Amino acid sequence: MKLASPETNDTPQTIEEAVDVGALTEAWDSIVAYLTNEAVWVQFGIIFLRIVLIIVIAGIVVRVAKKLIQNVFKVRAKGPVHVSIRRENTLLKLLQNVVSYVVYFVAVLAVLSAFEIDVRGLIAGAGIVGLAVGFGAQNLVRDIITGFFIIFEDQFSVGDYVRIGQAEGHVEEIGLRTTKIKSWTGELHIFPNGNITEVTNFSIHNSVAVVDVSIAYEEDVAAAEQAIREFCDSLEGKYEEVVMKPELLGVQTLGASEVVMRVIAETQPMKHWYIAREMRREIKHYLDERGIEIPFPRMVMYSREEAGKLQTDMQEKVKK
Repeated sequence: MKLASPETNDTPQTIEEAVDVGALTEAWDSIVAYLTNEAVWVQFGIIFLRIVLIIVIAGIVVRVAKKLIQNVFKVRAKGPVHVSIRRENTLLKLLQNVVSYVVYFVAVLAVLSAFEIDVRGLIAGAGIVGLAVGFGAQNLVRDIITGFFIIFEDQFSVGDYVRIGQAEGHVEEIGLRTTKIKSWTGELHIFPNGNITEVTNFSIHNSVAVVDVSIAYEEDVAAAEQAIREFCDSLEGKYEEVVMKPELLGVQTLGASEVVMRVIAETQPMKHWYIAREMRREIKHYLDERGIEIPFPRMVMYSREEAGKLQTDMQEKVKK
């Protein structure tokens, strides 16, 4: 008969299990007591209402501020000192963005205060943290500084047609950190301001519409030039987009089947494409009425006998 050994006593394990069960029971009772405490739920409701109120007030303030800024620019437009529309649009969007950032930042601080977080200590600590993070946020600082100088120097404004790198289109927005460009096919290009090193602005100065007119070799060049000059005179004052009367420069090239004459017209910024299309349409009709042929590609074919005879005639002319 085997006797039980005193070393195999399970009393300590039983005590540990009892302690674990007791701790879990005590923790559960604490959680239940906390969740069933009416004061806790009242405090939670107050905090929730404060947060909702802060968000609503912030949204209202942003909308009112944006509307107020817009009205201020409308009043300034009626004053004796005028600012270009493109610059007004840029400053308007920039100020509205800045107001949004400031209001939402204050709203975040108010939400933290609603949770009884020491905002002053948080701001004081942010200075030390910001110094450490600043070394890793050099690109962000560069974007903001570059954006400031883009606006200050009026390099380009909202509504301008620009080319930045491989992207080309109208400026949708200039922010403190990024610039948005929308191409004519609908793509939206977003550039960090710090990456903008070279810009081509097509909207600052007047544009030039260039139209090449082809005349058949059989036509009298002098008569064709006179007809084109009369056409240019007929356009004077017809289009408000045309700044100066169109001008015939003369014969541009001698093509395979045509004499190419070039006509130019100075237009308002970015109106040259429209004016060029209108000029091509009207000059076609104008020349057709006067019987001046605009040629089409053609090819002259010679038979072998005709080619041999032509070659013989050319050789005889050379000998003479």
